[in-house]
Amino acid sequence: MAIYALILGGVIFFATHAFTMFRSRSEQGLRAKLGYRAYMGLYSLLALIGLGLFAWGWANMRPWPQVWTPPDWTRHIVLGVLPFAMILLVAAYTPVGYIKKVVGHPMLVAVMLWAAAHLSANGDLGAIVLFGAFFLYAALDRVAVAVRGDKGPVDVKPHITGDMMAIAGGFGAYVVMVFWLHPLIIGINIIG
Repeated sequence: MAIYALILGGVIFFATHAFTMFRSRSEQGLRAKLGYRAYMGLYSLLALIGLGLFAWGWANMRPWPQVWTPPDWTRHIVLGVLPFAMILLVAAYTPVGYIKKVVGHPMLVAVMLWAAAHLSANGDLGAIVLFGAFFLYAALDRVAVAVRGDKGPVDVKPHITGDMMAIAGGFGAYVVMVFWLHPLIIGINIIG
């Protein structure tokens, strides 16, 4: 059952994102037909269902076979990279600051950093599937963004408030994830 949830969840999550990634006429037509709010609600619901199934399937297929054994020091890569990934993640939702203006699409860079760091520290097949899929998606979306000429908020004047919100929120999210959520949800204490 878990393998089906993993596959179905991955297909739903990544297909939903791929549908919007290429800004097709179908996506634009559906957005116009439903209206922006209804479209985003449906998109978010499908993405959450897909992510939930994907995560449940992944978690319930443990233990995964070990493909390679990463050195113990690689967990420090995750701890060192994640604050930057979290700041970029939060920057995607804050008013335009210098971080968002320079990076252009901070969410995609955050996902790539998060996935690459976790790939360096996890050698089991499940981690390679999970983090590899997210890294590949974010990398492809960066290419799609570049192809359509979307450079992010280049015409907006940045304000330091957006950066302060991104740094405070990102660092706060990092602390909460490392000390509470990661052990609670994932079952792995990354500090000890």
